[in-house]
Amino acid sequence: MARRRGFQVGVAAALVAGLFTLGFAVSAADVTMSGSTTVLPIAQAVAEAYAGIYEIEVSGGGSGVGITNLIDGTTMICDSSRALKAEEYVAAVAKGVYPMMWYVANDALSPIVHPSNPVSNLTIDQLRQIYTGEVTNWSQVGGANIPILVVSRDSSSGTYGSWSDLILKGAAVTTEAVYTSSNADVANEVASNPNAIGYVGLGYLNASVRAVAVNGILATVQTALDRTFPIARPLLMVTNGFPTGKVFDVLMWILSDDGQRLVLEMGFAPIRALP
Repeated sequence: MARRRGFQVGVAAALVAGLFTLGFAVSAADVTMSGSTTVLPIAQAVAEAYAGIYEIEVSGGGSGVGITNLIDGTTMICDSSRALKAEEYVAAVAKGVYPMMWYVANDALSPIVHPSNPVSNLTIDQLRQIYTGEVTNWSQVGGANIPILVVSRDSSSGTYGSWSDLILKGAAVTTEAVYTSSNADVANEVASNPNAIGYVGLGYLNASVRAVAVNGILATVQTALDRTFPIARPLLMVTNGFPTGKVFDVLMWILSDDGQRLVLEMGFAPIRALP
C-alpha cells in the first residue's frame, strides 16, 4: 500500500491574504501566482522584490493545481515545472482560457540520498529499477545491505511528471513508495532516513541531503543551463493569453537580467548566461 506523508495544500508567501468564498479565491492582490512547489521559491522571491510596488500573492500546491487555477480564473500566473497536457489545453479553451507558457528558469531534477549513504552515482536504468521496485536493496547498486525506501512526489506534481517521463518512461512507481506533496517534504524525508532515495529540483539541494550523480554527471547550475545533466528541464510560468498591465511588468522583469540573477540566487539556473 502506498503511503503519503507531509501533505500540504500550499505555502503562502503573500502580502495580502486571499479571501475564500464558495471555494473560489477572491484576492485584493495586484498579481496572483500559484502552482509548482519547485518554482515556488522563485515566485516568493519575486513577491519580496516587488514589496512596496505591487502586492503579489503566491501559493504552491503543485503544477496541476496551478494549471487548474489558471483554467478556473483564480490565478493570473500559473507556476509550472512541466508543459500543459493536451487535455488541459482542451479544458482551458473550453472555458475561454488560452494558456501561454513563459520559459523563466532551468532546473536539474536531482536524485538525493541521506549523507551517510555511500552511493554517489546511479544510471538512468538503475533509477528506473529502484523506482519501479525491481531493485529493492542498496547492495544491488553498490551500497550497504539495507532496503531502499523510495520517496516520490504525488502524481499531480509537475516534478513527478518530469520524473515519470524521463526516468520511468511509462512504468508505475513501486507500491511501497512514500508520496509527498512538495520538494521540501521529499528533502526532509530523505534527510531523516538513511535508507531513503528521493528527487528534488536544483534549488532544494542542501547540506541535509546528498545529490547523486546521474550517468556520472552531478546536478549543478551549469549542467542545468547547458542541459548536460540527463534530467534537466525548463521551469515555466503560464498566463491566459498575452499578459498586460502588472502581470506583464512582473513577467518581463523575471526575464530581465535582474530577474534572472534572482533565479540564480534561489539556486536555479537562468535561461541564459548572464553578463
